[in-house]
Amino acid sequence: MTNLQVAFQGERGAYSEAAAVAFFGETVQPLPCKDFDDVFTAVLTQQVERGILPVENSLAGSIHRNYDLLLRHDLFIIGEIQIPIAHQLIALPGVTLEEVKKVYSHPQALAQCEQSITKLLPQAERVAAYDTAGGVKIIQEKHMADSAGLASERAARIYGMNILQANMQDDDENYTRFVVVAREPVMPTGETKTSVVFSMPNIPGALFKSLAVFALRDIDLTKIESRPLQGKRWQYFFYIDFIGSQYEERGKNALNHLQEIATFFKVLGSYPRGV
Repeated sequence: MTNLQVAFQGERGAYSEAAAVAFFGETVQPLPCKDFDDVFTAVLTQQVERGILPVENSLAGSIHRNYDLLLRHDLFIIGEIQIPIAHQLIALPGVTLEEVKKVYSHPQALAQCEQSITKLLPQAERVAAYDTAGGVKIIQEKHMADSAGLASERAARIYGMNILQANMQDDDENYTRFVVVAREPVMPTGETKTSVVFSMPNIPGALFKSLAVFALRDIDLTKIESRPLQGKRWQYFFYIDFIGSQYEERGKNALNHLQEIATFFKVLGSYPRGV
């Protein structure tokens, strides 16, 4: 879509912005938001047509806040994309490695680069920032010649900064899965994934029965995640992704069966499966 506006959490140059560009193309108009709640608000109030949200990292696991927000708000998942997370060590032009005394980034990025930082800058102080690109922005705006940030190559370009060391991540198998949300669902074609959330009565065998509705129909589950059910001690919502569509017979029958035995049930969306 030409000039489509898409909300994302973070500053310009954040990985969420890179995911939006990878999914929609270079003509997309990204709207930076302070937090994930603001992304949902921007879509719900029609400030933008789409939002993009990280839901899972291959090293750090799920982003629980976004699972909770998907449950709370009436938006639909209409797509997904996985992108590699490659952290660059970024500083002001002219700054050398020997001058770097502090490394700024999001706590997860600092953790994902811990061994590389220790090897390259053993004496450097780690400073937590609200966002990977945000750390680079702070260094650029305050002209901090003793500091470097960990962020994307895109962030270095946007803020006119220099990459001191590329690919600082300790594990190259570092990917984040993002979902695209919209006010209306889509009717997907090709290989499809469906995301649902439900709760069950707290009785023996309840979870087994809920998963059996998929196993009996040879439906492949790609993810299951539990989150606390607020106000109900030791009870949970279960988030499930499966290969198939809510509009196809197998998927429709499985969801109808699940709805019969669940105490709460919501389809978050059927959408083309990403790679």
